[in-house]
Amino acid sequence: MEKDPGQAIAMRVKIEREARGWSLAELAERSGVSKAMISKIERSEASPTATVLGRLSGAFGLPLSVLLALAEREQERVALADEQPVWKDPETGYTRRAVSPPNSLLELIEVSLPPGVRVPYPASAFAFQHQQVWVLSGVLDFQEGAARHHLKEGDCLLLGPPADCVFHNPGMEPARYVVALTRR
Repeated sequence: MEKDPGQAIAMRVKIEREARGWSLAELAERSGVSKAMISKIERSEASPTATVLGRLSGAFGLPLSVLLALAEREQERVALADEQPVWKDPETGYTRRAVSPPNSLLELIEVSLPPGVRVPYPASAFAFQHQQVWVLSGVLDFQEGAARHHLKEGDCLLLGPPADCVFHNPGMEPARYVVALTRR
């Protein structure tokens, strides 16, 4: 049975905001996410999109993976497949499975990006991590600042310095890939 991390994410966003002594307005200003949306997320009335989570994690100075791992807080060394948290972006259908046991130094994330979907992230979402993207199936166009990479099955990309990025699936089938990351 897959865990739904939605409520844990809502609680973590609120904890991170309050730990910094920020108002909703201050987090909105720092992240570029509306105060109303942050409030809905914190009350579990709205599920944040991948882009919104990327902006919030950047405002907190945390990699997205750390924000999500903190939401889980389990200390197990084995992450059984049927217990790995899966998050689905309500806007695009993008799914993200946290494969690694929580709080691992190396994090593995399996992503399925539907055909035609484009997910942008600000540079701040990448500022605190080293990251590689390994395509398992399908095709992935990855824009990293001004650089564009067309990746196909088996290709692996080591990301450079933090830059605004866009994950895009130009294909007719879902793009499945693994993101491997460590903290800088």
